[in-house]
Amino acid sequence: MQPPPGGRGPSPGSPVARVRDWVRSSPGTHIWLLVIGITSLVIASASEGLGQFLVHRTSSNIHELNEHPLPSLLISGFWIERPGSFVLYAVLFELVHANVERWLGSGRWLLTVGGAHIAATLASQELVLLAIEGHRLPRSMTHVVDIGVSYGLAAAAGVLTYRLRPPWRYGYLCGLLVFFAVPLLTGASFTDFGHAIALVMGFAAWPLTPAAAAGELRDHDGRPTTGGDRAQPPPDPEPDPGSRQER
Repeated sequence: MQPPPGGRGPSPGSPVARVRDWVRSSPGTHIWLLVIGITSLVIASASEGLGQFLVHRTSSNIHELNEHPLPSLLISGFWIERPGSFVLYAVLFELVHANVERWLGSGRWLLTVGGAHIAATLASQELVLLAIEGHRLPRSMTHVVDIGVSYGLAAAAGVLTYRLRPPWRYGYLCGLLVFFAVPLLTGASFTDFGHAIALVMGFAAWPLTPAAAAGELRDHDGRPTTGGDRAQPPPDPEPDPGSRQER
């Protein structure tokens, strides 16, 4: 690449170059984060009435799923209800989504988190519908606010388990299970149920990982061995020509 006229481009080891390479290595994560930043600014600058209208209109609740199923499933993943949480989500995107996308590739990353977002949304809203029909929730819950990026984040956190090496993997896994199981077991909401579904789908994405594609195994010392490195049985000794029999 030629440096721009009148100046020098960033050196390969400069912070600017490292940031640029990091963003290029996980484009889906950063495009998603950019859109969330824009929608958060819209919510933050809107009046209270307009803000409430937007979060309800872009929710994937029962009403919107019945009226606009595909747009509501897609659009709800690009909004967060509290714009002040954007910085926290930006950190989590860099730690979780960016690393998973770099490892899986953008296509398999998108399949994992997109599939989990859709499945968790539909399953959690079905739970709300059953509770309404069973008179355990009010009818107004058909218009409940259901937006956010947490289902995709839970799925990415699940598949990231396979990226870590023991013993870090086991500590991380225990932390995930505690973080998502405690709300589920103590007065769970429909979003807690959705998080659990998304996490399980992340765990189920093992076949999409490079380790699974390479047939990676672990020996007794925890060292990776691939299918090509597996010990092969010794070849059979050449039989004595005098012992051969014709059929």
